[in-house]
Amino acid sequence: MSRLFSTRPGDDGLPGPERRLAVLALILGTLMAVVDVTMVNIALPSIARDLQISDARAVWVTNLYQIVCAAFLLVCASFSEMISRRRLYVAGLLLFVFASLGAALSRSLEWLLLFRALQGLGAAATLSIGPSLYRSIFPTRLLGSALGLSALVVAGGYAAGPALGGLILSVANWPWLFALHLPLGLISLWLAWRALPREKGRRGGFDGRGALGSVIMLGSFFLAMDTLGHGAPLWQALAWLAVSVVVGYLFLRRQRRASHPLLPPQLFRVARFRLAVSASGLAFVGQGLAFVALSFLYQQEMGFSPLHTAWLFTPWPLAIMLVGPLAGRLADRVNPSLMASTGLVLLMLGLASLALLPKDAGLIDSLWRTALCGIGFGLFQPPNNREMMTSAPRELSTSASGVLSTTRTVGQSLGVALVGAFMAASAPVQVTLWVGCLACLLALGASLARMSLAGQALSQVKSPDKGVQ
Repeated sequence: MSRLFSTRPGDDGLPGPERRLAVLALILGTLMAVVDVTMVNIALPSIARDLQISDARAVWVTNLYQIVCAAFLLVCASFSEMISRRRLYVAGLLLFVFASLGAALSRSLEWLLLFRALQGLGAAATLSIGPSLYRSIFPTRLLGSALGLSALVVAGGYAAGPALGGLILSVANWPWLFALHLPLGLISLWLAWRALPREKGRRGGFDGRGALGSVIMLGSFFLAMDTLGHGAPLWQALAWLAVSVVVGYLFLRRQRRASHPLLPPQLFRVARFRLAVSASGLAFVGQGLAFVALSFLYQQEMGFSPLHTAWLFTPWPLAIMLVGPLAGRLADRVNPSLMASTGLVLLMLGLASLALLPKDAGLIDSLWRTALCGIGFGLFQPPNNREMMTSAPRELSTSASGVLSTTRTVGQSLGVALVGAFMAASAPVQVTLWVGCLACLLALGASLARMSLAGQALSQVKSPDKGVQ
């Protein structure tokens, strides 16, 4: 860990000692946004009972947060270029803390949903620019290690959310889940204002029409995925998807001629970036699909209780927490594409072993297969994120950060929706796991295609005298 805060002559980023407070601000902000999703899921039955609403309506307490957050990722990333990333991050944290207080005091579904939407917007502001801030804080030679730390934080947040939520609900009511964000948020606010890199915003306009198109495109896509995943009539999902496709086409046309586009076309002309985005999206399809499919496999097919099912999931995020930082550190020294490709192979093997899992298998037989998936994903994600961020020109790193966050969310949501679609068609749950294997195989193809390009770029970083990319 001390290596992350070492300083060498010629390093870009912040000086070593200044990185500590800056990265702590990012860790706390990310933890609040990530833990919130899994923690609040545990409380949905309690919220439904206290507010006297149906379980189906209570689900929107989680859905609305995720949809708003996903829809505004690209918009927030682009807006940060005007006002500076530090100011946007602080504003996002402030909004998230204010909305958390509002959610804790809400006594009706309508008010709760309003504050959940504001929480989602605040989370979008922080998550959209997190990766680009890591690139500004740490020198390029340590970026893989820094992104490995980020993977540890995200995985730890997802793993700790249910346990933390259950612990709080065992001694207090659900509003305290939101109140928990207040002290953490205030500490993170102080750290972010004091320690994040100070920079000037760029001059020029903001692509308002592009921002509107982005929100409608992504929002309707996630509504389509949510509709499909919850078994609603197919025509509803297709209608939302049609809106997303049409608006998406108009949005891309707009980006080609906008003076300050949200999604710069030149970003996707970089082969390494394009392939890293493809690999990331497909891998998250596989992971998102597996997370939902395994719940049904363990409970309905194998007869495990919800508590046992939660324990069976635990090795996945724990393996990412253990392997992710190591993979990130190695990606600073070894070809990142090789690391990511190895991880995808292990993830694919893990999903295949789960698809072949006998119905009478015991806990240990299930645990090692889930752990194999986590090890594979932990090996894949930090090196691939490093490729995505370092392949983008530095002046476009904020846009690259927004694409990284959006790709992750789109892939995860598509995976969840595919499980719902296959289950609506009465397909065995094992079929969905094989589809996850196919997604990982396609991701592996994209990862292998950039092998030589990634190796050449790493050699340049190791030998600055030859020119840094």
